[in-house]
Amino acid sequence: LDDGRLTDGQGRTVDFRNVIMIMTSNLGSQFLIDPELSDDQKSLAVMETVRSAFKPEFLNRLDEIVLFDSLSVEELGFIVDLNIEKLTARLEDKRLTLGVTPAARLWLAEHGYDPVYGARPLRRLMQREIDDRLANLLLAGEVNDGSQVLVDVSQDKSSLAIAAS
Repeated sequence: LDDGRLTDGQGRTVDFRNVIMIMTSNLGSQFLIDPELSDDQKSLAVMETVRSAFKPEFLNRLDEIVLFDSLSVEELGFIVDLNIEKLTARLEDKRLTLGVTPAARLWLAEHGYDPVYGARPLRRLMQREIDDRLANLLLAGEVNDGSQVLVDVSQDKSSLAIAAS
């Protein structure tokens, strides 16, 4: 890294001289969600965890370490919308129209929320609740080209309901 070069396991060298590298980690995230700690205490606890996980030689090569706040439900709602837009674009190839009710969007944001792991559980929840179930409906012939698909919260509010017309 000091020379601006990185060599992978196959011996290929990559030029890193003009690169901004962003690495993320959940190290110390349990401290960030602790309401009893002040911001300074949170920062100190996280940095102590980071120092115990990485060698000083590596940490010395990092220009800056930035701590992020946990995602809010509103921010997760924005991530839900982005993922729905991506899925909608993929479904256009099959001439499928996807509609997701506001209640379903809120359900996804609330059930996909994990202050420790950020948005990763949300992505997996959307995969399981929408992508996988919609794929099964397509394979079963219950959803066809040109169908309109509506995603809403089930009556018992424990999952999502997918209906095609």
